Amino acid sequence: MNLMVSAIGQGLLWALLGLGLYLTFRILNFADMTVEGTFPLGAAVAVTALTHGCSALLATLLAFGAGLVAGLITGLLYTKGKIPSLLAGILVMTAAYSINLRIMGKSNISLLGQKTLFSSKFLQGLPQYFDSVLIGALVILIITVVLIFILQTEWGQAFIATGDNPQMAKSLGIKTDNMIIMGLMISNGLVGVCGALIAQSNGYADINMGIGTIVIALASIIIGEVVFGELTLNQRLVAVTLGSIIYRLLLLAVLQLGFNANDLNLLSSLVLAFCMMLPQLEKHLRLRKTLLKGVQHYD
Repeated sequence: MNLMVSAIGQGLLWALLGLGLYLTFRILNFADMTVEGTFPLGAAVAVTALTHGCSALLATLLAFGAGLVAGLITGLLYTKGKIPSLLAGILVMTAAYSINLRIMGKSNISLLGQKTLFSSKFLQGLPQYFDSVLIGALVILIITVVLIFILQTEWGQAFIATGDNPQMAKSLGIKTDNMIIMGLMISNGLVGVCGALIAQSNGYADINMGIGTIVIALASIIIGEVVFGELTLNQRLVAVTLGSIIYRLLLLAVLQLGFNANDLNLLSSLVLAFCMMLPQLEKHLRLRKTLLKGVQHYD
């Protein structure tokens, strides 16, 4: 039971990563590799701030600010520097590695003895692992409601139009470059907050904790889409969170079968690949059933 609660809590915390990537990957149609650098950047900023006496809330907000800056740089490289989206993200991701080392001063920092969001007094009476469930649910609820509100505004509709058809959006007077930059900033700001929350939950920040994060984010998005099918945009935002929880439960189930925890990234990739192939497998099975019915009817 504790393992399942822990998986749900981790799913809620990591869902913020999926929501961040959803804004660029699905709405803007922008393949943003920056997240693999922004995630540890948010963790590095938050943990360093905590060890220097900042409050947990301020440290998390600073991580959000660091994510905004990373997204801004990627956006400027793409829109003003005319660097391809994938390469722009990789450049910022690579640069973030050195910046994270500069911020932390070493490869990892422990939060042992430091006050974090998860050491708040009102969480002390909760059963084990329920602190991450409560904080994760609260943060995701706030962020999802805010995103739904923003996307329904005039700016949000212009943002969606930029991703759907940039040329048409330009003809309507929408400054698509500004939309892309703002989208990348918000996206990476959320990823930075996710890094800060995960670091506080785990009790440390590590320079390599961003490796494979884009696979985790994609898994949340893809699983949510595959499991829940055709949805409205607002419903898709909720589906990303549910997809993140399902993904964590799937990993837990696989690990319970006896697989080595060191193979977690491999398992993550396999789970994501399987989920991405499900629509094709479903079409193949439907076609096969149709052919079999046709043969039986002919006979």
